[in-house]
Amino acid sequence: MRAIIVEDEFLAREELEFLITTHSQIEIVERFEDGLDVLKYLQEHEVDAIFLDINIPSLDGMLLANNISKFARKPFIVFTTAYKEHAAQAFELEAFDYILKPYDERRIASMLHKLEDAFKRSGKQVVKESAPSPGKRINLINNDNIIVTDSADIYYAEAQEKVTNVYTKNGKYVMPMSISEFHALLPQDQFYRSHRSYTVNLNRIHEIVPWFNNTYLLRLRDCDAEIPVSRSKVKEFRQLMHL
Repeated sequence: MRAIIVEDEFLAREELEFLITTHSQIEIVERFEDGLDVLKYLQEHEVDAIFLDINIPSLDGMLLANNISKFARKPFIVFTTAYKEHAAQAFELEAFDYILKPYDERRIASMLHKLEDAFKRSGKQVVKESAPSPGKRINLINNDNIIVTDSADIYYAEAQEKVTNVYTKNGKYVMPMSISEFHALLPQDQFYRSHRSYTVNLNRIHEIVPWFNNTYLLRLRDCDAEIPVSRSKVKEFRQLMHL
């Protein structure tokens, strides 16, 4: 389980990290003092939990948590603060817990135990940056040549009228078939039909970005494209990705 600490007081940050590492298996991957820095970090990285102070520079903890609540994959948020009066608002934002300073070690230990249990039950997993495993061979057409391509090297495919554009790490290919026909050629456990015009390699997904009408855009590793998830596919996609 991976977490970050957001705390602008050095001693409080050091004490909290000591208690977390002493009483849990949680890995602290980063430490921040500024709310805007956290928001920038979370645009590129996923974590499972955030230990969040409220009184921090640039973007206070409540505003930061409100932004995080709109993420497709929401980390657990544990508020750590000296102020009791924000507790009601914190739980409206579905915070996992609200810890008051000065820290009580037994209270922290109990919270960490419950947090790790909740994480295990949730089935949440961070998308790892591992290389895709080899898959089925697909014959792609380049002019009059047939290019034998590992399915793992295909990023996504897009419907365009009566043909399908296939995007791979080696370039673009045009297949003289519908996207439904092309999707049927692919390993079904590896590719997902996220939209009537798109199929995407699940192993290439790097980031899931909330979009309008509660849909998503998918950003892929080593590729500049953004692949939409249609409204009709949102529920199925959330189940697939454990969101």
